[in-house]
Amino acid sequence: MTAVLRPYQPVDLAAMYRICLLTGAAGGDATALYRNPDLLAHLYAGPYPVADPGLTFVVVDEHGVLGYVVGTADTLTFETWLDDHWWPTLRAQYPPVDDPGDGTEDHVLVRRIHDWAPADDELYDRYPAHLHIDLLPRAQGQGWGRRLIEALSGALRERGVPGVHLGVDARNTAAIAFYERVGFRRERTHDWGATLVLDL
Repeated sequence: MTAVLRPYQPVDLAAMYRICLLTGAAGGDATALYRNPDLLAHLYAGPYPVADPGLTFVVVDEHGVLGYVVGTADTLTFETWLDDHWWPTLRAQYPPVDDPGDGTEDHVLVRRIHDWAPADDELYDRYPAHLHIDLLPRAQGQGWGRRLIEALSGALRERGVPGVHLGVDARNTAAIAFYERVGFRRERTHDWGATLVLDL
């Protein structure tokens, strides 16, 4: 079976969680960083197809899901949805914990789950949408990233969304180069990385 890009199906979610972990350390494997392998995707993959499955697309071949893009058309509305529907269960499931001092970072993500709150930003006036994209190494360099971005961009345009943004870790120089090749530009620089934007 040749790899294909298609809309998300609920059966894809477990593979998306796995891919999020395998690409979660500035594009590399984050397995060693987390005792709980689901935490990273609880923040950066899982809620998106639950909140709005029409803005998630996957690449699949005979072995399963190779990569995905998730997005939301309205970041502030999405963050409000998280606060109402997604975080309460996770906050109950994962109480805050101290740094165990063993190099793992579960405590960082758990704290983020508890501290995350809706916050408006002037950036959302022009770029209200945002996305996350992850591809396994064996699917990289074949144009799938570009096609995933195009699929999501098309879906956002159909909804009249003017622009999309994303954040990139400064260490992930390959990702920054990729986004710039497909038309994103740097809007803000942070101590952790950059916010990139794309006009739709």
